[in-house]
Amino acid sequence: MKKLIAEFIGTAVLVTLGCGTAMLVGCNAANGGGYILTALAFGLVIVGMAYCVGNISGCHINPAVSLGVLMSGGMTVKEFIGYVVAQCLGALAGAGLLAAIFGLGDVTDMTGGFGSNGLAGVGGSVVAGLLVEIVLTFIFVMTILGVTSKKAGHGSFGGLVIGLTLTLVHILGIGLTGTSVNPARSIGPAIVAAITGNSDPIACVWVFIVGPLVGAALAAVVYKYLENEKNA
Repeated sequence: MKKLIAEFIGTAVLVTLGCGTAMLVGCNAANGGGYILTALAFGLVIVGMAYCVGNISGCHINPAVSLGVLMSGGMTVKEFIGYVVAQCLGALAGAGLLAAIFGLGDVTDMTGGFGSNGLAGVGGSVVAGLLVEIVLTFIFVMTILGVTSKKAGHGSFGGLVIGLTLTLVHILGIGLTGTSVNPARSIGPAIVAAITGNSDPIACVWVFIVGPLVGAALAAVVYKYLENEKNA
């Protein structure tokens, strides 16, 4: 239960600070500084949470990461299901907190949907959106599996490396899909946006569930193959 609480808290913080930053600074091509700030917000949250709850739950705070760990033999199916539920609930809590803050404070949401992901940057193309999310998640999860491998020997620097990698994939992905690489991060804001009257994000949220999960699965398969070859 403590692991699930840690995942809930971590994902809630990720959505609150990451999506909250996006809501404040905007994520449009005319405001490149907003890209960097949002990318840094998501990356720094991972760094902070890695050293906060990493020793409790592993700081997945992302169903795609949990899938990669599951396929690598790092957790059971039961644990995986529990993690995913906790992560999605945490994302909903984080998005709900943003709705309260921005609503009560009468602050303009520059993204128009609580930092939800979308396909506007790829011209509305579902195929392009899926490809972006698969590739970016593949890179992110491959990094996580490598850094957390018992043979890696990265020690206390693992959280920093993972956070910087998330920042990197956001720098490219924000202008294309808003960068998900995390189904829970996409589900929470999309549901809250729909509840508050903006149903656009919920219509394409499946792209940001399928894409990251496929990317994570590919990363797990490829990393396992490479690691086995190394050990052969």
